Formats: sequence, structure tokens, C-alpha cells
Amino acid sequence: MSLFFRILLASISLLGTARAESPESGNKTTELTLLEIVEETGFLIWPLTALSVIAVFLIIFYILTIRRGAVASDRFMNSADALIRKQDYLGLLEVCTRQDECISRITSKTLTFATKNPTASFDEVREVTEAEGSRQASILHQRIQYLADIGAIAPMVGLLGTVIGMIKAFREIAQHSFVGSKQTGLASGVSEALLTTAGGLCIGIPALIFYSMFRGRVQRLVSELEAAATHIMALLAAQYKQATSRPSSGTRTRSSRHSQEEKNGNSRKT
Repeated sequence: MSLFFRILLASISLLGTARAESPESGNKTTELTLLEIVEETGFLIWPLTALSVIAVFLIIFYILTIRRGAVASDRFMNSADALIRKQDYLGLLEVCTRQDECISRITSKTLTFATKNPTASFDEVREVTEAEGSRQASILHQRIQYLADIGAIAPMVGLLGTVIGMIKAFREIAQHSFVGSKQTGLASGVSEALLTTAGGLCIGIPALIFYSMFRGRVQRLVSELEAAATHIMALLAAQYKQATSRPSSGTRTRSSRHSQEEKNGNSRKT
């Protein structure tokens, strides 16, 4: 966030120290203040200001939310590991409702489907997990896309200001002769065109820089989310194998007992 403000303040300071030659004072130059820059930018300063405020808000929000603790924390993974080994699925569902993480949403969706459909195979449960995992990953990618949109929209708003300013400049050329004090109107239109372009770039460039940073972070978090979901599915697979092997072993025990009893009965008859 500090990088965004540094770039923005540096750009404003460069614009603020711009010198314009006054036709009434010869070679004397005057410094443009920030208020004068805002006044010369025109009505497009308001959408540019709104975009800058939204960009700062999104950057702060992403710093607080796009982190490992909000995707797959060690605390949840340890609790899930212990509860799955104990086959306490209801307790794990309660933990999922208390912790707002991507992996907890995936686990909750998986366990809800498994408990409501006890006859479902493990492959069907895995498909539910993969679908929810893809949805959570797309949510993370889509969340930071708003910052990229601002990075694309702000220069376009600046370009709109450039077009409007140039239209004003050419209207001055068409309506008046390009001499004397009429140069002031021409310079005003060109100044508005350049200031809106600079304002749009001052917002768009930092927004795209932070978008690139958050995109790399999201990709790392998605990889960790996939690893966490794979770990939980491996634990559930082990529990499924144990649950399916118990009845078969019990059936084999009962059949062996039945055959032994038949052998004993035949020996007695003999």
C-alpha cells in the first residue's frame, strides 16, 4: 500500500511543480498548485477520485483477506486431521461453520454431501470436493480482478479527458484567430487534456502493479488450497476403506464359523 501512495504522491508532486509560462508576464513562470490542477482537470476529476478511493480500499481489503490464514490455516488442518481419524464428522462440521476459510467451505460441502448421501461412492464424494475447490479458487481469482479493472478503466477515463480537452482546443482555433490572448483558451484545453491523462495513469499504473502482486499471491494460495484439499481427501479415503473392509471381514468370519459348525455337525452324525 505504501508503494501506491508513493507513486501517487510523486506523480502529484511532479504535476504540482509544473511551470506554465504566462503571456502577460513575459518569461515569468508560475507554479501550479494541487487545487489549480484539480480545477483545470474539469469534471472528470470526480470519477478519477472515485476510482482512486476504490483502488485504495481494495488494496487494504486484499492485504487483510488474501493471506494463508484465510485460505487454509494450520489450526483448521490439525483439527480436521484429528476429527477425521476419530470419524467425528459432526464435530468437524461444527468446526467448519466456526472458521471462515476456503478449505473449511470445501470440507463442509464434502461432509454435507457424504452424510446426506450415505450410499454415495468415494468417487462421487471426490467430485463434489473438486467442484467446490474449483469454485473457491475462481472466487479468489475473480476477487482481485476488480483491481485490474480499475487499472484499465482509469487510463480510459484519462483518455476521455484528453479527447474533451483537445475538442475544446480545436474549437478555440476554429472560433477565434490564433493570436494574442486567444492562446489562453487553447492552452487551457490542452492543459485539461494532459492533466486528465496524467491522472488516469497515476491511478492505473499502481493499480496494475498491486494486481500483479496479488495475482502471484493468489496463485500460491490456490496451490496450498489444493494440497490441503488433497490431504483431507486422502484421510477420508482411508476412512472409507476401513468402513468397507469391516463388513467384508465380518461376513468372512460368519461364513467360516458356519462352515465349521457344519463340519462339527457332520462329525457328530458320523
